[in-house]
Parts: sequence; C-alpha cells; structure tokens
Amino acid sequence: MTLSLPKYQDVQEAAERLRNVVHRTPVLTSQTLNGRLDAEVFFKCENLQRVGAFKFRGAYNAIARLGKPERDAGVVTFSSGNHGQAIARAARTLGVTATIVMPLDAPKAKRNAAASYGARIITYDRLTEDRELVAGALVEQEGLTLIPPFDHPDVIAGQGTAVMELLEDVGGLDAIFVPLGGGGLLAGSLLAAHAMAPECLVYGVEPLAGNDGQQSFNKGEIVRIDPPRSIADGALTQALGEYTFPIIKRYAHDILAVPDDKLISAMQFFAERMKIVVEPTGCLGAAAVLRETVPVRGMRVGVLLSGGNVDLASYAACLAHEF
Repeated sequence: MTLSLPKYQDVQEAAERLRNVVHRTPVLTSQTLNGRLDAEVFFKCENLQRVGAFKFRGAYNAIARLGKPERDAGVVTFSSGNHGQAIARAARTLGVTATIVMPLDAPKAKRNAAASYGARIITYDRLTEDRELVAGALVEQEGLTLIPPFDHPDVIAGQGTAVMELLEDVGGLDAIFVPLGGGGLLAGSLLAAHAMAPECLVYGVEPLAGNDGQQSFNKGEIVRIDPPRSIADGALTQALGEYTFPIIKRYAHDILAVPDDKLISAMQFFAERMKIVVEPTGCLGAAAVLRETVPVRGMRVGVLLSGGNVDLASYAACLAHEF
C-alpha cells in the first residue's frame, strides 16, 4: 500500500488551524556564541511552547482534523512524556476526551501533568507489555482514535509549523538543526524548509546511543535498534516511522549524532548565558552546533530547541556536572 505522505500545503493548513492557539515562540540569539562561532545562530524556543514542547502543535492539529464521530468517541495515545501531555491539553481545549497509555514507572510529574488536563491515564508494565498493543485494544474495545507520537500525517504537518515560523521571522538560513527521535519534528521541518528555503541544509540530530535515524539514513532503509539509553529521553525511539522516514530520506542533508556529555554542556550554556531551561532532548540540535559537528562559520543557522520539560533534580545534577 502506498502511503499518502503529508506535503507543504498540509503544513500551511496546519498553521491556519493553529493560529491564535499555539504560542508563536520567540527566536533568541547569543552574541557570545555568534562571536565564538563566527556565525549567526537563531534559536527557535519551543521550550516556551504550551505544555513546554513543540508537541502541542502536532497534537492539536491532529485532533482538530477529526470528524465529529471521532471527536465524540475520544482519542488515545501512548507516551510517557511530552506527546502525552500535548494530547491531553489539546483534547481538553477542543472538548475531546483523551486516554494516555503510560508506563508504570513514568515520572510522577509527567503523569500528574497529563491527568491535570483531564486525561484518563492507563498504565502498563514496559517490561512485560507492549504499549501499542494496549492502545490498540482500547481502539478496538472503545472505538477511540489513535494519535501516535510521531508517525501520523497530521502530527507531522503540525510540527512543521515551528520551522515555518522560524523562516518567516528571520528570513533565509543556510542550515537548520532539528532534534530527531521518531522523526515527526524533522519530517515536518523538512517540508517547510524545502518549500520556503530550498537551498537550506537541514540536519537531524539524535543521541549517539540511539542513532537509528543515522543508520537508516545511511543505509537507505529503516533500521531498528535495541532500546537505547541516553539522557535525551524524548528521543529514545527504536526506529523511524513509515511516514517520517521517506520524507527524511528525500529532503534531509544529513543525520548527526551527539553524545550525552555534549547535551549537558548545551544545557549549561542555555542556563548560564541565555537564562532559559532546555531539556536534554531539546538540546540535540544545539549540541551539534556548539561542538561544530559540521562547519557553520560564516553561516546563518537555525536551531530548534524542542522542549523544556525536565525533572528538577536531574536538571540540577546536569547543571552541577563538571567536565
């Protein structure tokens, strides 16, 4: 079966749907960093988005696209982090009931956040149960509509509005660096960048310990890896999606991978020099730029900071870490 992949027009339509709903997040710069790199670096701060991450864009767009029967029945997703919170918040905004399938050991703060938006929380044992099967059973038994975390055309289109805004606000860029987990944000970003700035080089950046995207990009087919371990908890996917990979394969310039210590360095930079909180996953693109994984000197560079949701104890430990 040939998949109907989202297009730039879908991103444009998502932008209209999201107008006056999502925050048009600020774009920040650092003269210190620009001087150090001899480049102009523009940070798109999705850590300041509703629910603290870009995920609200795709979640709202996907639910808003549902027909009345699907809305009346409710939605379900599986997520232990930002997507679950985004679905819960978007569903409440649109008057739709939401069920979030979360592991028993999910951080209490994240579970409480999703519940505070009115979502029903269904827990499972990640060691003995498959979250997709748990969610699938709810689809069958209760007629719920599944909205997965990244591999969904409307989710991809919604996520692409972040880079659309970035390019509208700062103009042409030579390169854009985007965090990569399952590929929803990167795929949407690629659709926007290819249409608006076709000469711009777009890089996906993932944790070194979970570089399935890099392997897939280099091999030309989806590579599935064992569950990775990294502080970038929002990017610990095992494989790219059937919708996200074809877009990434076609439009991405390259996929980069960075180690955890560089994510910590980036978190420290944002806290100390720019006074903003960015979670480890949100620092992926920035870490690649800060360590000059690829040359950026003399360039205008965009970096997506994808989220700012972090456990305070873990955040404090990262800030206190000495190299």
